[in-house]
Amino acid sequence: MDRREFLKGTVVGAGVLAASRMAQTACAADAPATKAVLKLCSQEGKIPGSSLKEKAENILKFGGCGLEFGGMDVKRAEQIRKDLDGTGVGIAAMCCGSFADKQNGARPVSMDPEVRKRGLDEIKRQLEACGVLGSTGVIWVPAFNGQTKLKPEELDKVLADILPELAEFAAKCKGKLMIEPLNKGETFYINRVEQGAFWCNKINSPGLVTMGDFYHMSKEEKDDEAAFVAGGKWVHHVHVATGKSRILPNQEEHNYRPGFKGLKRIGYQDFCSLECGKKKGTEWADEIPKTFALLKQQWEEATI
Repeated sequence: MDRREFLKGTVVGAGVLAASRMAQTACAADAPATKAVLKLCSQEGKIPGSSLKEKAENILKFGGCGLEFGGMDVKRAEQIRKDLDGTGVGIAAMCCGSFADKQNGARPVSMDPEVRKRGLDEIKRQLEACGVLGSTGVIWVPAFNGQTKLKPEELDKVLADILPELAEFAAKCKGKLMIEPLNKGETFYINRVEQGAFWCNKINSPGLVTMGDFYHMSKEEKDDEAAFVAGGKWVHHVHVATGKSRILPNQEEHNYRPGFKGLKRIGYQDFCSLECGKKKGTEWADEIPKTFALLKQQWEEATI
């Protein structure tokens, strides 16, 4: 069975094939009604500073305008919101993973009702924090490799069951649940932007969106521009890293212009956040400003 035949057997696959046909002409789309913006940020742990306010000062000095965080509870979200108030620094997505926890047996995509409930409860806890924080959304990977024995068609049924509830809860919290596509080395399930967008179209709720990651896209997408256009209005966060080593863009050559063209075509308004490492012997404080300068240059060069 070839890949196209396999894809036809899953809900995600059917959406991919349909989206692929649309993407063939997507890059010829009219100019977006809203002009896209480049809002650069970084995961908070990479920014030097002994306090959150100092990190906020540094991200602005480096040429960015936001910070991305990991998972948290509502109490910490309230403190972060207070610490960043008046700094001019925005709050990007919360990078939370798959919500699969061996210690308490939580797994949102489990077929066991109790295990599934514990996983869904944790997602909801993060969505509550997301709303308090004013974050773009909570990033979710349905299943990493090795986390489940369910087949793609079985996972399709689970997502069809749980996503309406999660999307509704996210919207009530004034937040978003973000499906993150990963490369096949990390997940066998959702690998491309259009696959994430398929679920968003299916559920059709402001509480469910998707995102792109340049590192994973370099391994899975044939055309970054077409990928973002296929994702369209559902793309609300972007991770930035080089395609080979997942390090800072200025430390390894990578062409972000096609992807930036795609973001411009959809009138992208949210953050592009660094999720990467750096070369040994270098400092974040030296390298992030260079990275932001390079990304701004390629953004300007990505004309549509």
